[in-house]
Amino acid sequence: MQKTFVVAAGLLLAAPSLAAQTVKPAVAASIEEEGSVQQTQKGVAAAQAFLGTFDAQGKASVQFPFVAQKSAVLARFRRTTPGGPAEPVTSANANAPAARGPGMGPPGGFIGEQYGKAMWSNFPVSDVPRSGRQMGSLTEPQHAAAMALLKTLLSEKGFQKVQDIMGSDQALTDAGTNFASGKAVYTIAIFGEPSATTPWMVQFGGHHLGLNIVIDGAHGVMTPTLTGAQPAVYQTGGKAVRVLAGENDKAFALLDALTPAQRKQAILPYKVEDLVMGPGHDGETIVPEGLKGSVMTPAQKTLLLDVISEWAGIINPVYAAPRLKEIESDLNETWFAWSGPTTHAPNRNGSSYYRIQGPHLVIEFSPQGVGGDPTLHVHTIYRDPTNSYGSRFTVK
Repeated sequence: MQKTFVVAAGLLLAAPSLAAQTVKPAVAASIEEEGSVQQTQKGVAAAQAFLGTFDAQGKASVQFPFVAQKSAVLARFRRTTPGGPAEPVTSANANAPAARGPGMGPPGGFIGEQYGKAMWSNFPVSDVPRSGRQMGSLTEPQHAAAMALLKTLLSEKGFQKVQDIMGSDQALTDAGTNFASGKAVYTIAIFGEPSATTPWMVQFGGHHLGLNIVIDGAHGVMTPTLTGAQPAVYQTGGKAVRVLAGENDKAFALLDALTPAQRKQAILPYKVEDLVMGPGHDGETIVPEGLKGSVMTPAQKTLLLDVISEWAGIINPVYAAPRLKEIESDLNETWFAWSGPTTHAPNRNGSSYYRIQGPHLVIEFSPQGVGGDPTLHVHTIYRDPTNSYGSRFTVK
């Protein structure tokens, strides 16, 4: 019997295909939409509860207009004094000589991606300022309401992934850094008025995390998303936490399942050392490379979808289910490309880059050389080039 895949509590589960079920497709779609509407109502209630913890002045610091756009734009920041605040690069100062030296940042400045008033980046918040309120500035009730909102919009597994990433950043802070990091500087903002009928967005993130969750009626979209870690392994409560372990291990499992001929196709003949479609590259396209899904076996396709679920399953399962159905239907046109070593040490992420690209999907997993050990520092990106920031639904 043909299989399809659904998401429950952030986990990928095999289930009979819709064609094999007794429920008619139209009825199933109606039930699915009803569940999405109910989930959106829960999200609206949680967002309103969070906003309700602020007075009018405080609300203005955490809530901004939502302006539907087809795509985001590149934003650049740079410092004019060593260790000073990062300032936007504008048309007025774009041609000014770039300052050099310690505390000035990279020669090209710091890169972010801007969607209306929303901003995210793989750079720390001291390098690319985010709109909204930092978690460390919230009162205890405000902080609790913010976390309750995230729990409502994310899957159980997705929420834990966020906690693990924040814990990694806190471990980096505790070890000592010269930039803003740690749980206290993660920033939350709401764009638009939480509604069951009109679009609005929640943005949450900091160093190595950028969630852009757009809700429009029954639709919940979380592309683009940035996840990452530094250090990828840390200790908390006497236990070791390995961040993005699923993203690493499942990809290696897929690679190991390929035949020698398939591996030859999947492994790129050159080294990839950074994200190609990272912050600031919204709306761009790249030529697919590697191994095409149409030549994969059913078992290999299952492994491929399992890797993808690590990103697609971060959002609440009600919103993730139709997303995974769409991705599953595209698997024959989805490509898997690899660059770097084909093994990794046990209980440790590898140093290999990989990319998954389909008609409605771009995923990149990119270990970073900054910090000395690429197995301990990784950036990832998750995009839908056809539905950036929910534009398929919000841009009429």
